Amino acid sequence: MPRIDEVNLELTIVLGAAKMPIHQLLRMGRGAVIELTTEDDDAVTILANDHPIARGSVFVNGDRIGVEITSMITRDQKGRTDRLTPAPEPVAAAA
Repeated sequence: MPRIDEVNLELTIVLGAAKMPIHQLLRMGRGAVIELTTEDDDAVTILANDHPIARGSVFVNGDRIGVEITSMITRDQKGRTDRLTPAPEPVAAAA
């Protein structure tokens, strides 16, 4: 029987986006700040192996940052991932 701990899964939380010319990116140094196009209360996108699977909200609990899943992203017959369905129940993952 296969073991679950042998499955490789990379989870990524997309907080926002930014556009900038490559020359500006190359001039950035350690500690540089990149301003994102999102607000504090905007939803984040959760990716599993670079595929969008859910949307969520970021929360802080003490000195830990977490993401609560608020809706799942489902695929329609065309394979697109643009339809959202509510999550069955809130699930939190601490980072």
